[in-house]
Amino acid sequence: MNRPPALLVRLIALALCAGVGLATRLPSTGDDRRADLAGRFAFSTVALNGDPTGARDLRVVQPALRDIESWISAVGAAVALADLDGDGLPNERCLVDPRDDSVTVAPTPEAADRFPGFALRPAGLAYDARTTAPMGCLPADLNEDGRLDILVYFWGRAPIAYLHRSGPGLNADSFQPVDVVDEPGRIWNSATANVVDLDGDGHLDIFVGNYFPDGARVLDATATDDPLMQMQDSMSAARNAGRNRILRLQTLTTRDGLTRPSYEDQSGALTDEQSRRWTLATGAQDLDGDGRPELYVANDFGPDYLLHNRSKPGRIQFTELRGSRDALAPKSKVLGDDSFKGMGVAFTDLNADDRADLVVSNITTEYALEESNFAFVSTDDHPLGRRTAPYRDESQALGLARTGWGWDIKAADFDGDGRDELVQALGFLKGTANRWAELQELAMTNDAFLRHAWAWPVFREGADIAGHQRNPFFVRDDASGRFTDVAADLGLANPGVSRGIAIGDVDHDGRLDMAVANQWARSTFAHNDGPAREFLGLSLHLPAATAGAVPRPAIGATATVTRPDGTTATQQLYPANGHTGVNAPDLLFGLAGSGPGPFPVTVRWRDIGGLHTTTTTLRAGWHDLTLTDRPVGTR
Repeated sequence: MNRPPALLVRLIALALCAGVGLATRLPSTGDDRRADLAGRFAFSTVALNGDPTGARDLRVVQPALRDIESWISAVGAAVALADLDGDGLPNERCLVDPRDDSVTVAPTPEAADRFPGFALRPAGLAYDARTTAPMGCLPADLNEDGRLDILVYFWGRAPIAYLHRSGPGLNADSFQPVDVVDEPGRIWNSATANVVDLDGDGHLDIFVGNYFPDGARVLDATATDDPLMQMQDSMSAARNAGRNRILRLQTLTTRDGLTRPSYEDQSGALTDEQSRRWTLATGAQDLDGDGRPELYVANDFGPDYLLHNRSKPGRIQFTELRGSRDALAPKSKVLGDDSFKGMGVAFTDLNADDRADLVVSNITTEYALEESNFAFVSTDDHPLGRRTAPYRDESQALGLARTGWGWDIKAADFDGDGRDELVQALGFLKGTANRWAELQELAMTNDAFLRHAWAWPVFREGADIAGHQRNPFFVRDDASGRFTDVAADLGLANPGVSRGIAIGDVDHDGRLDMAVANQWARSTFAHNDGPAREFLGLSLHLPAATAGAVPRPAIGATATVTRPDGTTATQQLYPANGHTGVNAPDLLFGLAGSGPGPFPVTVRWRDIGGLHTTTTTLRAGWHDLTLTDRPVGTR
């Protein structure tokens, strides 16, 4: 048998390598086309906060972690947009600033003089500021009185609910801190949270994604011997994190004029392996139309997972779904089998089938840790009950595979044309000494050593890893079908590495605005100054639960709008999806070129009475709807 000459074999090998390289290379967009895409948008960007007195850029950590103090100091910035003063506009922001570990409420910048900003403080609760740091704030009506409360979660303790008292004005006295769980002194190290109705009983439950092991005194400078402290036990399949918690709302009790929620721990709905992942983000979405949200959990250092919600009122239950793999799909790009670093998740419709697709942030820095973001696109309409996830990653074809060191990601229609743009928070450590080489060594470390901080490279003050990446602003190009990043063309820049993103139309002018929480730098607010276009905005509420209460946001509701050409657009109300950014609890449909309406609108929601559907017609503009069999309260 004749063998091909060695030179021919080498040439074929080189050709194959070159072909693969060209196939994975992202095509560029020409300057003229980029300018056309960017010309649809305009933003005015200002600081969301100032510089606190004594601002720092590192956390105090336990002695075992001092050589990696910069790594440990990489998270904690968070932002939310909401209507906290009850004026009908989501023009208040809650911001977590790691530079002084503050949680503050203030007006958004376009109307900054409405009231003085103030800090939320845990007065009357067991709280050690030397060993505890807030990681996020999440506005939600936890006690069903119609006023938005604020859930704050931490490294160093269990979450606190700041319950919104009745009374004039908005100030620090408007919020009463109460413990969410009755575990005095119990240490949780939480990195993300979501508030949704998981069991379909009409009440909001809490999912808390924990990171470092329960009880680990990460921020305690006196913890010279802490046997509970561990780093991840794998770079691709870690399962030694703190236990994720599911808290089901059990009772509401009124005492001293304040209604307090009480929760039942139903964390057993997660398997041990699911609950011990290093969770950084969650995404809730009703994918099968039964009014109960499925849950996507994005995990650092290993597989994310998608949970099919099989709950019944009073009992939370899930079935894990996994994607299927074919000959062209790498294992790490199959839903449920990835080995990447899941940091954020959002839902949008990428293939115009009016079904929710998923976009997921990972670490995608070229010549460094080059994984891939995910764009899980629906593949067919088969029911989730088959126990497979009907999604295939199309991030490469869509131009979304590689961006940088990703965190939060949001999908939103900023120009009102009916199609979502994508924005993402990027960056890890901003410093002066490049430490990518050391990180590469860490990525190849034997898992037997990885959990021990003493085996890690040194990441101390001044370390830089992906510290100067610009947050992308992705626009879909009709000609190619791919997304193009036009952030630089729009003048959008982040003064530091970013973590959380919150989207909302703060002045209800039909144009979505954006707040970005930056780590160790001022956070920013981008007011949308783009052209005004037709839109339909929905503030969906459930009827007051008790006497003296007011309607509350209908978290989990689904709205479908029919355009004049017969096409439809669907959105679901899950504001807290993502890492540490919480959107305003509204839905806004861009209807550019569709005229003033009226437009048929179908709303589906679940409450204590079960699943409901109603249809109405609405003209363009903003509308408040209280969801009954015949919705009321339009404006």
